[in-house]
Amino acid sequence: MDPNRIIQALKGTIDPRLRVAAENELNQSYKIINFAPTLLQIIVSEQVEFPVRQAAAIYLKNMVSQYWQDREPSPREVVFPFNIHENDRQQIRDHIVEGIIRCPESIRAQLTMCLRAVIKHDFPGRWTAVVDKIGMYLQSQSSGSWYGSLLALYQLVKTYEYRKADEREPLLAAMQIFLPRIQQLISQLLADSTIFSVLIQKQILKIFHALVQYSLPLQLINNSVMTQWMEILRAVMDRDVPAETLEVDEDDRPELAWWKCKKWALSIITRMFERYGSPGNVTKEYQEFAAFFLKTYAVGIQQVLLKVVDQHRQKQYVTPRVLQQCINYLNQGVSHSLTWKQMKPHMQTICQEVVFPLMCYKEEDEKLWQEDPYEYIRMKFSEYPPDLYDDHALPAAAAQSLLCRAARTRKEVLPQMMEFCHQTLTDPSADPRRKDGALHCIGTLAELLLKKRVYREQMELMLQNYVCPLLNSPLGYLRARSCWVLHCFSPLRFHDDLVLRNAVELVKQDLIDDKEMPVKVEAAIAMQALVSNQEQAKLYIRPYIGLVMQELLHVVKETENDDLTNVIQKMICEYNQEVATIAVEMTQNLAEIFTRVLQSEEYEENEDKTVMALGILSTIDTILTVMEDHKEITQQLEGICLQVIGLVLQKPIIGMAEFYEEILSLAFGLTCQTISPQMWQLLGVLYQVFQHDCFDYFTDMMPLLHNYVTVDTDMLLSNPKHLEVIYSMCRKVLTIDAGEDAECHAAKLLEVIILQCRGRGIDQCIPLFVEAVLERLMRDVKSNELRTMCLQVAIAALYYNPALLIHTLDNMHFQHNPQPITAHFINQWMNDTEFFLGLHDRKMCIIGLSVLMELPRRPPVLEGVAAQIVPSILLLFLGLKHLYSSRLVHKPNLVAGAGSQDEDQNEEIPSDEDENTHAMQQQSCAPPGPGSEDDDDEDESWDDEGFEGTPLEEYSTPLDYDNGEDEYRFFTSALLRVQNTDACWYQSLTAALSDDQKKQLQEIYSISQQRRSAAAKGQC
Repeated sequence: MDPNRIIQALKGTIDPRLRVAAENELNQSYKIINFAPTLLQIIVSEQVEFPVRQAAAIYLKNMVSQYWQDREPSPREVVFPFNIHENDRQQIRDHIVEGIIRCPESIRAQLTMCLRAVIKHDFPGRWTAVVDKIGMYLQSQSSGSWYGSLLALYQLVKTYEYRKADEREPLLAAMQIFLPRIQQLISQLLADSTIFSVLIQKQILKIFHALVQYSLPLQLINNSVMTQWMEILRAVMDRDVPAETLEVDEDDRPELAWWKCKKWALSIITRMFERYGSPGNVTKEYQEFAAFFLKTYAVGIQQVLLKVVDQHRQKQYVTPRVLQQCINYLNQGVSHSLTWKQMKPHMQTICQEVVFPLMCYKEEDEKLWQEDPYEYIRMKFSEYPPDLYDDHALPAAAAQSLLCRAARTRKEVLPQMMEFCHQTLTDPSADPRRKDGALHCIGTLAELLLKKRVYREQMELMLQNYVCPLLNSPLGYLRARSCWVLHCFSPLRFHDDLVLRNAVELVKQDLIDDKEMPVKVEAAIAMQALVSNQEQAKLYIRPYIGLVMQELLHVVKETENDDLTNVIQKMICEYNQEVATIAVEMTQNLAEIFTRVLQSEEYEENEDKTVMALGILSTIDTILTVMEDHKEITQQLEGICLQVIGLVLQKPIIGMAEFYEEILSLAFGLTCQTISPQMWQLLGVLYQVFQHDCFDYFTDMMPLLHNYVTVDTDMLLSNPKHLEVIYSMCRKVLTIDAGEDAECHAAKLLEVIILQCRGRGIDQCIPLFVEAVLERLMRDVKSNELRTMCLQVAIAALYYNPALLIHTLDNMHFQHNPQPITAHFINQWMNDTEFFLGLHDRKMCIIGLSVLMELPRRPPVLEGVAAQIVPSILLLFLGLKHLYSSRLVHKPNLVAGAGSQDEDQNEEIPSDEDENTHAMQQQSCAPPGPGSEDDDDEDESWDDEGFEGTPLEEYSTPLDYDNGEDEYRFFTSALLRVQNTDACWYQSLTAALSDDQKKQLQEIYSISQQRRSAAAKGQC
């Protein structure tokens, strides 16, 4: 392969005028043997211009990611797919590690991605030599090869990072060689603070982190090895960062190698403590190690981290990530007596001088408020945690978590912190930003404070004196914070209605009249929380609900904030009667916002836009649900909803899929009472969409399709196309590999159609339906549910028309089974009767077996299973008996567990105890709850499945209605007719019954007679 020709083509890709021709040249050449190795030669050659080397690296990375793995042709492909030739692969394997060592950083990044792909597919099978290759350069006395070889080793470890422990053997075998070397290397480099040395240290720490973060290989890292590493990690955390780093802009400092080293060391330390070193919180294999870790390392490491935290307290620079990880470690340490004893003397200082300032309004908050108030809303006041990838948010979130755990579990912390916050709030000269911090702390602790009577009784006064006045503060951030605090304390039991009324009035004022959008958003969330938790608040707002909802829609339109769509949904549910007058206007507004979000230029790149759009659809769905009894309003909403549904379906499949569940839910809501001509047209549209590989969403379609079958059966049958479309969808799901859950739904829908249309002349459909399910039954079936569901379709067909089903089965043959399917079906059915669960399935099975008993022309196979039929029916009735009785007895206890708000709930633990030890003691002292004794009654053999319906039972059929077929009466009538007309056959059916079974049969006759009498009375 001529390197110069490739170089010229690569050079052409950089020039816009030559790009098309150059790309064509490369596309014609890349399949030629030796092309890929030539690219690697160009990449490592220092004689080639740097941009060309970069272009070659990107091209090689794309080639390796696409064509390295062996690929077989798919069933539809005639041409064998292109793979990089094995000779070329071997040349790349031989030289790629050297390439990573020799190349500059930007090219090296592409080559490491190539290496990861090669290792993923070839190690250890085709390329055990990579271990020797990396080892050779790591052992070299030439320090120039260390960094590149460590990058290569990192790719090897990352490939196995998330593998299960038993799948990591090849890596662990390699690390037997590498781990001692990298430990030796970092130990000798620790004293050297030059950038080259620190970069190597950072890379070694990243390797160790990837090795241990998902599972800790104790066979590789014993206590002695761990001690050496913990000393290294402690040294990294304890050493000073060079003073010259302070000259770098503060925003750029976290990227410096010295701080990155600390970040990775801390990531390892906190991971070790949380996942492997915290007794009581680890899995069995780590219990011994956890005890050793806590006793040997935890206190010593914590001492160093307390020093780092104190440096931050003294205004020395610490990166946000490092500070966050330090606080996370302390958070874990609070739970253990050993670490708590060391931390306890410092805890008040930490809470007041580290945690508290982190929770105060800061300069960067003010900047964010002014520059991007909507981002400020998301970061500061959302119900959801801050973005985990925003460095500035991390320490505050960690501080909040530490405060909560310490206040909950260590008795000294809460009183000290509350006294400190109280002093801040009562100090007239206090900085307003510190007042924000005090309110932030109190709101964070709200759940705990509401559990303790001594604080709970003071909270109303605190809200009255210190929170409500700030709702009128000239400072926007204090108004927003005050709304947030009211939201946090919304479950509080108010004793003075005036205090609650004042709070609600001020929150309403902040929502409607405030000019600052963060205030309006927080006021909206607070109002909804108060309305949901306080009946009086709900009454106060009722006269203003139209104005409030109008303002909520305006704020949603302006901010596109997903939290507010949740607020609107909850307010709609609270004021469903009042919303009726504005439901159409609200839905129109929401539809316009949805359209704008979907058509915005940044939609594809911005995940928040998708979340927002989903929230809007969910809100429209809520309105539809609330308005279901208002027929005129629902008719007006239908047109708006169809516009939204149409907008989604017009987008490409990938865009539509994100909203599929929601638009199908809308369509379901529009078809629950009646189905308009427009909604019948939607069925055809959905079928077209379904054809484009959207059968993955068949289970989401099921409720809507069930409505089409059951709500307007006359219209379904008036147009053959409707039934054809639904059958085609079910058939496709059962034919392709759509997964057994979807297949169960498809079979269920066929069963529903048969039962819904019994006596309605769909005889021509029965053979098609039965063939579809039995053909699926003849292939491999993993779950009992799918097997019984397929059988159930044929059973429903037997109930629909026995002669038609038997004729269909006798004339049905499958390629791999030339015999008629009748015997196979009946034998399979008899073998599986115990797997018919829930009410409907058991009932269907009983009715089917009853029909089978009474067949005038019995298939020969029935003679062989005659003795199983009645015992199977008796077993099904036994299941039904337990199910019926459980639905009477097992009702939810709405009172149990609803603890009084007047009772204290104490979670504090003594200083000399661990959190998990204390919890176990509390549990052992607790009185046994209801149901804690073993029940030795006859029901013990019935598991929960016997008491619950199957998930598919929500799709009702005429069999399930109150006036549906009574299985007791159906069975007993059938058996009596057999007894009266065919004594020999009756003898075959009942001769083998035991005394217990005969007794049960008599009970069934009695129940049948009682039901017959009750039905007769009901008709009078």
